[in-house]
Amino acid sequence: MAISRSQLVKELEPGLNALFGLEYSRYDNEHAEIFDAESSDRAFEEEVMLAGFATAPTKQEGEGVSFDTANETFTARYTHETVALAFSITEEAVEDNLYDRLAARYTRALARSMANTKQVKAAAILNDAFAAAGAAGTNPGGDGVSLINTQHPLQTGGFLANRLATDADLNETSLEQSLIDIADFRDERGLRTAIQGMKLIIPRQLQFTANRLMESTLRTSTADNDINAIRNMGVIPQGYTVNHYLNDADAFFIKLMHLMDSNISQELHYQQQWKVILIQVISDTKQERDTHLVSQIHVAYLVHLVHNN
Repeated sequence: MAISRSQLVKELEPGLNALFGLEYSRYDNEHAEIFDAESSDRAFEEEVMLAGFATAPTKQEGEGVSFDTANETFTARYTHETVALAFSITEEAVEDNLYDRLAARYTRALARSMANTKQVKAAAILNDAFAAAGAAGTNPGGDGVSLINTQHPLQTGGFLANRLATDADLNETSLEQSLIDIADFRDERGLRTAIQGMKLIIPRQLQFTANRLMESTLRTSTADNDINAIRNMGVIPQGYTVNHYLNDADAFFIKLMHLMDSNISQELHYQQQWKVILIQVISDTKQERDTHLVSQIHVAYLVHLVHNN
């Protein structure tokens, strides 16, 4: 339905002092603090998880060499989706408005709407990351369980947990235990991986707690004159970032990095195709064009979460 003069009555009369309500400062590109952007020109993308070899056994003199096999474990497919929104305005509403260029105003409002969708969809990866041990949840990964889970199945028959055994609020103890657990991560065949925490991701409710934990010279919530080991050791080198689109007030995440030949490989990816067209649509002159955005977000499961239900 087109925006007509009946919906803009006050803008057709003289004496109006101001128009407001469509434009505010906004939290832009917060997803960039979590995800690494990749481009794509396909309908979908696939990634295959590989399992290498187990620890090499000792060979006794005269005995044959043991053989092992490597194989694919699972395939994750990421299918792009289209998000579309448009508006139309009657020619009379444009011509009779006394105060504003309607097309420009609503085009900016439409851009704000599309930008908000991008942030909401990005945050949904973390908002929908929880499920019971071994359960798929609403957004399962390629291994068949939720992004944050205590039972990610491994080729060896064991499990990898990227969540604390007991949920806890963000504090010194829970953050340190999370980093200790991360340092013990294993690959599909049980070999240790050189993975470490890189950035703390928090909702707005935890920003003051995170600042005290990360920036204080001495330990918080104690009378002991101990140094703040988290800050002093630099175990989370990129500090913390606040995401205003996270829904859970007491969930926090640690983005990881692993080291290979001195190159840092990020484990969170934002894959996108962009075709954003912001054009006024005037129904009476039949200038019908659409506004749409195509994007897909995907992540590897090496994200560590501490969550208090």
